[in-house]
Amino acid sequence: MQALSDELNCSIDDIVSIELNVCDTQPSCLGGGKDEFIFSGRLDNLASSYCALRALIDSCKSSSDLSSEHAIRMVALFDNEEVGSDSVQGAGAPTMFQAMRRIVSCLVNKYVGEGAFERAIRHSFLVSADMAHGVHPNFMDKHEEHHRPEMQKGLVIKHNANQRYATSGVTAFLFKEVGKIHNLPTQEFVVRNDMGCGSTIGPILASGVGIRTVDCGIAQLSMHSVREICGKEDVDIAYKHFKAFYQTFSSIDRKLNVDF
Repeated sequence: MQALSDELNCSIDDIVSIELNVCDTQPSCLGGGKDEFIFSGRLDNLASSYCALRALIDSCKSSSDLSSEHAIRMVALFDNEEVGSDSVQGAGAPTMFQAMRRIVSCLVNKYVGEGAFERAIRHSFLVSADMAHGVHPNFMDKHEEHHRPEMQKGLVIKHNANQRYATSGVTAFLFKEVGKIHNLPTQEFVVRNDMGCGSTIGPILASGVGIRTVDCGIAQLSMHSVREICGKEDVDIAYKHFKAFYQTFSSIDRKLNVDF
């Protein structure tokens, strides 16, 4: 408290309340034999957030970029995902869908159609982007033999039968198809049956309103450590995949015919 009062040039009694967060102050840096790795605090999940926001901006640089677009491109960034997302600024809050409802209300203008927002949601698609656990060379047995995400090999699409991830066969196909068209690699991950796995905001949003969702992420090591590691190339691949998604998803989705 004394350190804070000195910094703020006030007395300790003037500080009514504080919220203290401790974080690594070292800047991010490249490392490895060929500078192929990024060492940084909070890669989970600032890396995905950066790639998504940069991709959205770059996919809408000119009016011609949206001339044939049939959908609304948006990005949603949340706090508190690591502690459950149940906060006013977390994914469990209704903020994103309230924003989407207002967008739909503005666009329908004087057109009155039953369930316009609900139908818009059913036509929408959510890419839930969170970092993925890459295989550690000293602990390869922690992963299934054919589901060992590697750094520098593209985005990891996550599957889980217990719905810890919201990916389905259809949503995985759509997201992989975007990558295939643009020559971008993807990997697939299923956790070992005798081990638990992490969770993402994907199931929270998918079940909350019924939106098609794929869970994906950049492979990394030392997740949740004060310094995390990911592949330099993977950041570029993720950016390109997200940008390609914004640019081509609508046209791909309109051609899709699912026979259940």
